[in-house]
Amino acid sequence: MLEFENANPNPKNVSKEMNKPPYLLGLLGFIPLVGFFVGIGLTLYGLIKYKDKKLIIIGVLCMVFTVFVYSFMYFGIEKSSKVRESWAELSQYQVNELVKDIEYFKLENGKYPDSLKQLQNGDTIVNIQDPIKGLNSSEKDIFIYENLGDKYSLYSVGLDGVAKTKDDIFPNVKNDSKVGWIKK
Repeated sequence: MLEFENANPNPKNVSKEMNKPPYLLGLLGFIPLVGFFVGIGLTLYGLIKYKDKKLIIIGVLCMVFTVFVYSFMYFGIEKSSKVRESWAELSQYQVNELVKDIEYFKLENGKYPDSLKQLQNGDTIVNIQDPIKGLNSSEKDIFIYENLGDKYSLYSVGLDGVAKTKDDIFPNVKNDSKVGWIKK
């Protein structure tokens, strides 16, 4: 017959270990978002079931950690200059591609489109959304386009989100090309 050396026949010690607060669940607090909900649960357990200050503190720290991580992600990463510069590079690429789409529209229809939305009426997928305007979501999020008859103006508002400033992003078009784009 097997005997356990550390077997405890006293049921009082077993119940004390069963009623020990789940401090180790606090480690889940290092998982953002999940940690917030774990923090709520641990705080409620600490207040209602265990009446334990340590558990309450661990729960609150889990929630604070999640708020800190998401705040850092928003302000430290999304609003950083490197990320904004990446959006500007993407906007530059898209405005260059849009010139090709506008010129193809003229080739097909004999005139430039009245608005960028006319480019989307065909079978092709044309991206007219300005990614920089998505950062400054206070206005419409398409590139600025104006049909001038046999010419057109097209640009992005740039990082400041204000049109007709020095940081506006224009297509890379050579002056000697036969493209109808003009800088206005």
